[in-house]
Amino acid sequence: MPTATNCAFCELVRGAGEASVCYEDSVAIAFMDIQPVNAGHVLVAPKRHFESLEDLPAEIAMHLFEVALQLEPAVRTVTGAQGMNMVVNSGRAAGQDVFHYHVHLIPRRVGDGFDIPLPFPGSEMQNRMQLDACAARIIAAHHDSAKCDVHQRGAVDVAAD
Repeated sequence: MPTATNCAFCELVRGAGEASVCYEDSVAIAFMDIQPVNAGHVLVAPKRHFESLEDLPAEIAMHLFEVALQLEPAVRTVTGAQGMNMVVNSGRAAGQDVFHYHVHLIPRRVGDGFDIPLPFPGSEMQNRMQLDACAARIIAAHHDSAKCDVHQRGAVDVAAD
C-alpha cells in the first residue's frame, strides 16, 4: 500500500497511531477528528495514500462520499445535529493541512460558532457574460483533459494496494 513519508493518516491505517475508528472497509477508514469543530466530527479517508483531488481516482472519491453518506444519519442521531457539513479541503490554498485526502463530516447546530460563509462576503456578483465565458473555458479544459487523459483517472481497482 503506497504511503507518504510522515503521513499521520497512513500511520493510522497501518495501526501505528491511535484513532477512534467508526467505520472501516477494504478501501476506506472513518475516524473521529482529534480537533473537532463539534462533537461527532468524522474524517473519511482512503486507506491508500492520495494527497488531494488531483491524484484521487474517481472510483475511490465516489466510495468515500458513499461512506460519508452512510455515516451521516448515525452521526446526526448520536450528536443531535440540526445540520451537517460535508467538506473537502484540497490543496494548501483551500485550507488542507493534512496532505492525505479526506472528507470532513461535521455535525452542526444553529449558533455553534462555525461558519462557512457562502456566498463569501468579499465576493461580487458576476455578470452573465463573465459566467458564460468561464463556463465555456471549463467545458474546453474538461474536453481537452478527457481527450488527453491529463489527470490519468482511468479505471482503478479501488481495493488495490
